[in-house]
Amino acid sequence: MAALTDRRPDMAGDAQPDPVEPGRVVEALELLLGPPSDGDSAAEPGPEPALCPETLRRNAAALEERLSRAAGWAALRQLRAAVLSRAPALAAGAAGAEPGWATACGLLALLLCLKERLAALAAGPATPAAAGAPPPPGADTLSVGQERAVRRAVRAAVGLGLLPHLPPGLGPGPGLGPPPGTRGPRLLAAVAALVELARLPALGAPLLARHLRLLLSGLCGLGHGPAALCQGVSEAERAQCREALRDILDRVYQPLAVQELLILQGQPKQRSPSAGAAPAWLRRLCGQLLSERLLRPGGVQAVVRGVLEGTDGGAGAEAAALDWRKCDAVGKILAACPQQCLSLEDYYKQVCPQILVLLHIQDKVAARQFQRVATTTLLTMAREQPQLAERHLLQPLLSPLRRCSEATELALEDLTAGAVLVPEAELGSCVEDILKVYVVGNDSSSLLLGSLQSVLGVVFSLYSFAKQNVSYLRSPCQDILLWFLEKAEREQSLAVLEGLARLSSHVPTLHPQCQLRVGSEGGAAIVVGETISDEDEALYQKISLEQCHVESLVELLSHCQKSGLAGDFFIHCLKELTQVAAEDEAAPNPAVEPGGSLLELEQYQARQGRKLLVLQLVAALCEGVSDTVFTDIVQVQEFLAAVLHRACAHPAQGPGAAAEAQTLAMAMGLVAAVLGGAAQLKSSDFAVLKRLVPLLEELSRTYPEPLTQELASDLCIAICTHGACSPGTVGAAADGVLGRKAGVGAQSPACVLGTAPSPSLPRHRHGSPSAHRDRSKEQSTCGEPRASSASATPRADSLAPAGLQELLVSAYDPQPPSRAAALRHLASMITQRDPEALQIQEKLLQVFLENVQHEDAFVYLSAIQGIALLSSEYPEQILPVLLAQYECPAQGTEDTMAAVTRMKLGEVLMRVTRALGDMVFQHREPLIRAFLRGARDPDRALRASSLSNLGELCQHLGFQLGSIIQEVTCCVTAIARTDPEAEVRRAAVHVVVLLLRGLSEKVTEVLQDVLRDLYRLLKHVATAERDAATVLHAQLALEELDTAMRRVLFPPQTLEKKIVVLP
Repeated sequence: MAALTDRRPDMAGDAQPDPVEPGRVVEALELLLGPPSDGDSAAEPGPEPALCPETLRRNAAALEERLSRAAGWAALRQLRAAVLSRAPALAAGAAGAEPGWATACGLLALLLCLKERLAALAAGPATPAAAGAPPPPGADTLSVGQERAVRRAVRAAVGLGLLPHLPPGLGPGPGLGPPPGTRGPRLLAAVAALVELARLPALGAPLLARHLRLLLSGLCGLGHGPAALCQGVSEAERAQCREALRDILDRVYQPLAVQELLILQGQPKQRSPSAGAAPAWLRRLCGQLLSERLLRPGGVQAVVRGVLEGTDGGAGAEAAALDWRKCDAVGKILAACPQQCLSLEDYYKQVCPQILVLLHIQDKVAARQFQRVATTTLLTMAREQPQLAERHLLQPLLSPLRRCSEATELALEDLTAGAVLVPEAELGSCVEDILKVYVVGNDSSSLLLGSLQSVLGVVFSLYSFAKQNVSYLRSPCQDILLWFLEKAEREQSLAVLEGLARLSSHVPTLHPQCQLRVGSEGGAAIVVGETISDEDEALYQKISLEQCHVESLVELLSHCQKSGLAGDFFIHCLKELTQVAAEDEAAPNPAVEPGGSLLELEQYQARQGRKLLVLQLVAALCEGVSDTVFTDIVQVQEFLAAVLHRACAHPAQGPGAAAEAQTLAMAMGLVAAVLGGAAQLKSSDFAVLKRLVPLLEELSRTYPEPLTQELASDLCIAICTHGACSPGTVGAAADGVLGRKAGVGAQSPACVLGTAPSPSLPRHRHGSPSAHRDRSKEQSTCGEPRASSASATPRADSLAPAGLQELLVSAYDPQPPSRAAALRHLASMITQRDPEALQIQEKLLQVFLENVQHEDAFVYLSAIQGIALLSSEYPEQILPVLLAQYECPAQGTEDTMAAVTRMKLGEVLMRVTRALGDMVFQHREPLIRAFLRGARDPDRALRASSLSNLGELCQHLGFQLGSIIQEVTCCVTAIARTDPEAEVRRAAVHVVVLLLRGLSEKVTEVLQDVLRDLYRLLKHVATAERDAATVLHAQLALEELDTAMRRVLFPPQTLEKKIVVLP
């Protein structure tokens, strides 16, 4: 059909009409339609209520009369005649007797006239803009009123010309239908005119925005419908309709095209119920057209937007569930290959890159939906086509990390040092995509786990790097690693942990020539590292990196304790340590024996390096996660079996005999503690413990230490009898491990067993990790004379009924828990004002002061509490002693130990200050003098501590500071300006903060002489200080000062009512 071909306004062979203003054409449209009604803004096309047949005839006659007789309308009459001459079907319809079709043809003819005039105006030269003025609108731009009239005309033309002639199943309703035999030609004429109008943006925008579905319906019926629906339409015209259909679909907004095709297909609920079900041929056609939209560039996003546009999850749970179900449905549709696609490989090549793009949508509203669709599609493809999914989805997804893996051969000789291999944005996007697909998708298939394992080494390096720096990548990297360790099989998880610890090559790590660098946006970038020529510096960096990796691995395992993975890996490391020691003993030392080859020397060095790494890892695990490392009795048994097997294979001898003996003592003490009631055992637990019996029997026969042989034999008896027969050595060993006191002069292997810390038993804890470490330090001196004399002193089973003398003896017990308990009991006696305790206050003060120097936090904090209680009861007698020791530490002590002791005494003085309250005023000067002297100490920690104590004291004194404020101000000002240590300057400024906070509204009264100096000091710190924390303290002080001054200068207005009684 010639009507669908692209035409120009001035066709060959036609006379050029006089120029017609667009406003004249719009006026003709309004005259043909009559005055607008209230329903003009409706979206659905259709005849208006006022356009009855008589009204249509009358309006058409008025238009013809105006065109033939009115002045200025001749040019429009000529232009309309030219347009109708090129569209015979419209000309015949306009001259016909049916009013609806005649009006539709007249409207379409006038709209075509308007289209030609607007196209001619747009092709003309543009009007230049005046200097400084905005550019003028285009010559083809319509006014608001004209656009409204054009939209009304388009709506009427579609409602009168296109809608009644659509075949059944394509339109919104059945309608009356055209006369027989006229449906096809009339529909073709209307569609041809509308397609012509759609080519001009000014007219195509309102047409395609509101009437795209009906136009597509007409084109589908004419181009692809059955022959019975297209009577009177030639095959060439049908081919032109098919071409026009694809042209319209290509030019419109693709998500809108997808929506309209889905509605035509009959999928959504938007399809009118009165239209009935879509015909089968139309459903197949819409499916083909949707597949074509999908296979276009950017087609995946267009399809997803077309389906999900307008669904943001809703406010309720039901709407959110519906939204997620729709996302999953779209994902499964995208994973299925269309029938018209040539091959599955080609479909994956076209679609998979677009699916990965969905993970990077920046729109916050639609980002979650697009990510859900992308994740569902990826996981579905991975299940259905694992090889293709790995090639086209997982490999591109992980390519930034694989690019810098040690398993990849890098052409680093072509790259200079510092060259960026993976930019910061690409690396951060890759980590976030892995988190979305693997962790959020939460599909633990073998394909996903295997693909992720290949980059876990790089992810762990990135996690370790982010842990040492400030980076947002730490949390996603940790989530990725923990997800893999949780979802993988236990053997696979242990192998991965071994690879992350550099004990095996199961996990490819970061390429040795690659280096992580801090990014400018809070992320990281991977660059080519510089070659270090200095061997010492290279060795230092290597050791530092290994230490950092070990610490990161231990922190990662601290999150895996509930699942038992940390315990299993700890046991695995112990077994590895035994194996390494066996290999070390079996292989000769080529450095000592002559004739050793270079290869043997390298192998020996590798074994030694592996041994050191295992030892470092075991030590870090004991330090970081040993307190709750075991979750059940099976792990305890495996741990004990590993230690006992090591003792049987390699008895303690040589330089490391003491450490080996302590480890064995700890293991056997742990068995005794389990049997002694530390954990509630069932019959099944004894079945597990019986696996230790062969090892204990071998130990009782082969170990060189007699006491250990005896204890091993007794443990066998206790296990075999399920604890019914428990010799005394077992109970003594259990008491030594659990920290309970044995009988008088108890000498047994428990003394040896008490020399090593034991990990916490399942469902039974014994203090914090720091308490375990400090206890091990105390117990390691069990063989020294002091410990022997202390252990030989009489001790009671309970502290509550013990006498005062026994408490004083227990205050020097080598076991920190016993010592701390005795100190706590002495402090409670002071609180209760026990007469016997108050009589020996000097002795108690000496006991507390000596225990303040203890390194265990539980012990010295108990001593500090006791001194504070004693000082609050007798401040006149105790405070001078404390101040003297604070100012002049004991002779013969190291500077570091003296500084630590003085800081502990400072804590005592501050507790006394809080306890005395307002009574501290009479001790004001000696306290301030002591703290001012401490602020001049060479040790920076003591200076900072003294200033902190001074600030708190000033806060308590408030308006009672008096003239001493001058000395405090001078000291704080000098330190804040000149001290080389940032933490000391920070403490000095903090004194000002506490001083202002304590004085509150009395600032102007108490600090009137020094307020200006303090203000200048704070402004100087805020502008010139390099330490951020010090600047923050200065800003807080300025805010306190500002608040106080505002309260003084602008007091709050209070409304009061006064009643005065006149005399």
